[in-house]
Parts: sequence; structure tokens; C-alpha cells
Amino acid sequence: MPQIKNIIFDLGGVLFDINYSLTQKAFETLGVKNFDAMYSQAAANQLFQQLETGKISESQFHEQLNKATALNLLPKQINEAWNAMLLGFRYESLDFLRVLSRQYRIFLFSNTNFIHQRKFLEMYQQQQMQEPFHDLFEKLFYSCEIGSRKPDVASYRFVLEQAGIRAADTCFVDDSIQNVEAGKQEGIKSILLKKGEKIEDLIWDE
Repeated sequence: MPQIKNIIFDLGGVLFDINYSLTQKAFETLGVKNFDAMYSQAAANQLFQQLETGKISESQFHEQLNKATALNLLPKQINEAWNAMLLGFRYESLDFLRVLSRQYRIFLFSNTNFIHQRKFLEMYQQQQMQEPFHDLFEKLFYSCEIGSRKPDVASYRFVLEQAGIRAADTCFVDDSIQNVEAGKQEGIKSILLKKGEKIEDLIWDE
């Protein structure tokens, strides 16, 4: 991949498998009616966006979700249902990061929240990998920590500035078309990883 010096990877759907429908089913089992519709509604969706950008705490998320659903779910119940979508890492893809790091600077940029972050790091640690997860990347950027999320253009600018890299020298890989299009608007070579594709399937030397 000529002129590219840096690669920014998304996490979910790129390096980690997720299945949103499992979270939907888990919440519906707890009595949350039409979770999918609630998640998609502008007012309710704001709750999840606030969680992903660190604007509300975990306990505030629990409280506001219970208020929105008129239920009295325990924090553990909410967290387990919310984490149900997390299936596991693509360990062959993580191994491929080590190959890519010989030629490129590798970064992570993920829309996530502290509940998911705690869980996927726990899942990684349980595999007793040879190095900590954060050592696979030069820098990691989580939306809940930086206060901004994709596809907000400000989030891309923040990542580029904090990483000390130029858009023209950078490739971005994500599984969401809206995030890819936003990356392109910032001048980043952005690749949509399609369903069923893995990063090791992409052509990196052309």
C-alpha cells in the first residue's frame, strides 16, 4: 500500500466479533419491550451515545435505562445483557497486526463504553496472551475516554493530532460505512471491511 505509513483499526467487527441481536434478545428476556426500537429512537439513542462518549457514568446509565424502560433491573443484569453482543477476539487478525507492525504504525480507534471495555479486556486476559492488548498498538483511542465518537469529524482530527500522524499517510479500517465515509472526508484512505472479511484478507502491498 504505497505512501501509507499508519493504519488505524476499528475494534468491533474488525478485530472483535459482535452480534448485536444477542443483546437485543437478552434485554427482551429481561422484559425490555422493543429494545431495538428504543435503541434507534433519537431520545433513547442519546443515552447510548452519552455512554459511548463518557458523558454519563455506568451507574447513571443503569438509572436512566431503568427509567426509560419502567423496570427495576439490577446493574449486573443490565451489564450482562449489554455485554451479550461481545463474542470474542479474532485472534488470527491480532496475530496479523504483528506482521503489519513491521511496516506500519498501528493504532486503534473504537466507539465503545466502559462496560464493554472492561469485558473485552477481561476476555483477552483470560486467553493468557503473550503481551497486553494495548501493546499491539502504538496508541489506543476509545470514544468513552476521548469524549467523541465516529463518525464525528472532530474525533478523527483528535486521533490524528494525538497520534502525530497525517491523514494523507494514513489508512483507516472500519466495518461501518458511515465511519468510512467520514474518514474519507478527512482525507484518510478508508476501507470498509465487509461482512465475512478479515483484515488478513485485504491486500496491503499494492
